[in-house]
Amino acid sequence: MNKFFLVAALVFGLAGHAKAQYNNDLIIEQILKTDTTSLGQRISYPVTANDEVTMLKITLPPGKTTGWHVHEIPVFAYVLKGTLTVEFEDGKTVRFAENSSFAEVLHTVHRGINRENCDLVLLAIYLGEKGKPLSIKKEKK
Repeated sequence: MNKFFLVAALVFGLAGHAKAQYNNDLIIEQILKTDTTSLGQRISYPVTANDEVTMLKITLPPGKTTGWHVHEIPVFAYVLKGTLTVEFEDGKTVRFAENSSFAEVLHTVHRGINRENCDLVLLAIYLGEKGKPLSIKKEKK
C-alpha cells in the first residue's frame, strides 16, 4: 500500500471528495495538502524494500530543542499545543503555531525549538523504512 495514502487515511483525515464515500455525519477538515516541504522542496517518496510508517507524539518542554538533525524521508507534522520554531544552519527561522501543519524539510540540517513558556506538543508522521533512522543527528557547522 502506498505510504502516503495510509498516512492520509489515518492522520490527515478524509479530504474533499472523500466525504461522499463515508457517513454524512462526519466532520472532515483538510489539515494539509501539499507537494512541497515548508521550504518549498518537492516531496518525493523513498523507494524502500520494507516500508514503515511511524507516528510520534513529541513533547518539548520550554526552552528545549530537538537538536540539529536531518531527515532523508518525508515527515509530516501537526502542532497540537504551543508554537514550534524551526531554525536552519543559515540562521533562517520558520514558526508554526498551534493547530498548524507542515511537511518537514528534506536533506537540510535544522532543529526545532520551543521558545514558549509552556510545553510544545507535536504529532509527527514519518514515511520510512524498517530498521532505518527517522532522522540523522548532525552538528551545526
